[in-house]
Amino acid sequence: METFAAAAPQLSAASTHGSPSVSCDSPGTPLLSATTDGRLAQPPAPSSVPAACLACRSKHLKCDGSTPCSRCLSSNTYCEYVASRRGYKGPRRNTAHNPNKRHASSSPPSYVGSAESYTVPMPVLLGQPSASPLAPPCAGSFNTAGMVLQEQSPISYATPSPLNIPLYRSPFASGMDANALALTTALAPDMPSAPTLADRCFEAFYHFFHPGHPFVLPQEFFLRMVKDGSAPNLNVVMAAMRYIGCLYVDGGVTLQNYRDEALRLCYLPSTPKDGFLIQALLILIIGLDGEANQPKARELLADCERLALEIDLNKREFAAMHGRGKPVLEESWRRTWWDLYVCDGMIAGVHRVTKFLLFPIHADVGLPCEEHEYHSGRIPQPAYMEDFEDQAFSGDDREFSSFAYRIAAIRVLGRFMYMPPIMFASDDGINRVEALLSNWRMHLPDSKRDDLSKNCQLDEMMFQAHFIVHACTIMLHQPHSQLDTTPTQAVNSCAAHRPAPSGDMFNAHTRHTITAACEISRMLTQAVPILQHTHFFTCVVTLSSIVHLSKWALYMVVDDCGADSEDDLRQQIRLNIGGLSRMSRVWKGAAVAWQQVRGVAQEIYRGKKAQEITPTFWVGFTQEQMLTSISADEEIMGEFGVNQAGALGGPTQG
Repeated sequence: METFAAAAPQLSAASTHGSPSVSCDSPGTPLLSATTDGRLAQPPAPSSVPAACLACRSKHLKCDGSTPCSRCLSSNTYCEYVASRRGYKGPRRNTAHNPNKRHASSSPPSYVGSAESYTVPMPVLLGQPSASPLAPPCAGSFNTAGMVLQEQSPISYATPSPLNIPLYRSPFASGMDANALALTTALAPDMPSAPTLADRCFEAFYHFFHPGHPFVLPQEFFLRMVKDGSAPNLNVVMAAMRYIGCLYVDGGVTLQNYRDEALRLCYLPSTPKDGFLIQALLILIIGLDGEANQPKARELLADCERLALEIDLNKREFAAMHGRGKPVLEESWRRTWWDLYVCDGMIAGVHRVTKFLLFPIHADVGLPCEEHEYHSGRIPQPAYMEDFEDQAFSGDDREFSSFAYRIAAIRVLGRFMYMPPIMFASDDGINRVEALLSNWRMHLPDSKRDDLSKNCQLDEMMFQAHFIVHACTIMLHQPHSQLDTTPTQAVNSCAAHRPAPSGDMFNAHTRHTITAACEISRMLTQAVPILQHTHFFTCVVTLSSIVHLSKWALYMVVDDCGADSEDDLRQQIRLNIGGLSRMSRVWKGAAVAWQQVRGVAQEIYRGKKAQEITPTFWVGFTQEQMLTSISADEEIMGEFGVNQAGALGGPTQG
């Protein structure tokens, strides 16, 4: 059997132009020759080379000029050449450029030719297996498959994977000239171009916004439909998505351009009145409401609801008729109706200006599936609202999706909003709504009692369901509690102030109100990015802050949580202010609420400090309790001052 051996190509000193001299057509000059007794003859001594690698140069050793050299191959060290600048005096003037002349600043010579005619050697990494320095293949040369180089085992003959290892150093950091830079460019893989602002906005939409309102097609399926061009109205949805994404990536003046373009496309006479237009309008409604442009959001909401009923989006057969035989698209239509339903209820609940118009509308649309099923495209047979409500009596022990519990929570809020006005604390209407809220909580399966999924990821649908129930509890019980809301009348960014009488006979309502407010504050402690929550959480945190501030404004805190209850209350207020501050980086409505809540907290604090001047205030306090209280007051006031100084420039986008 024939045996082949090869060695690294040597740079010939006799080359006139500094190019490597490799003989490919002369069989009489082999790289390795055999003697008459069968032994391999030693290769000739290497001639002088124009440059040495850094490793050999630092050890003052002779380098053979290969890439990589034999010494670096044997020691598995990084082989790198840096052009020598010995004798370089700068470019000469008035001299014609000679392309065949090698200057002192040139890098080691490299092969020039078609990329298909040879393989460029890969640089050797420190601590990685050596790569083979292949010479340009000769015409009719032998096959190099399975070829093993000297001092190298077959296992180590592998090019390191470039996925997680930086193969190339910066050419500017090592002082490479134009020739070396060209070689580095030839070696480097094709790098993708930097994403445009529109691409970044599109990605931000799916990363930040879509988890909170997952009615648009999952990203993979959406891009697939855009590519095949089967839905021409997707450009309207794309325009709305870029507008929302621009809120997160700080598009500057581009934000207004994206918003105007999305609105223009939605109201073009040529735009088809279909489900995709509903999706685009719903995205715009949520964004405009978060930007504190509530009148425009309500205007679009009325148009969106009217259009949804015109095209029968609330009917069961709509998904099948317009799903084009794609289960994931049918699921998207079901989600579009229910998210419009939920957002209508949220806007009515947190702003208390509109009526939950879709609540009395008959809808037999199937309930959405779980989020992981939607994103994977494995859509199960949908259940329906009657299945959910009759579960306790039918004996069906199935577990419904988190989206279904979110819908059930907003339906409780709708029942409360459509009740006649409750004038007295003993009204039976309060007991009926409280029974609905208690039933919702008690019939939750164990997997839905937390805001995290089974793999400890945020379950945004259950997160929203829980804060809807807590907000409904506050709206039900706060007007009949002993918490006077007069000190917080300046907090009106989400809803106008509604005076609530105070008295000593409504302690049960006070307990419900305080408990719900504390649960909302606790939701801020979840180890999840707060900007991935829906912006409606802003108004829920503001509602919780009103309760905390009303309680703090009392002369004595009405709670039996122990001696440290006031300190705990102040920490809750700080937690809410921090959450609003965080959300204000994206949402203007959160920035307004943040400033109002912080301002009321400062006023209450100053009033309490004025009370402390009187000696009677400290009756019953030990010296340690006095020092602790003063220290805590100074800390919280200092934080308010820092927040106020940081807010002078307005909220930053993030």
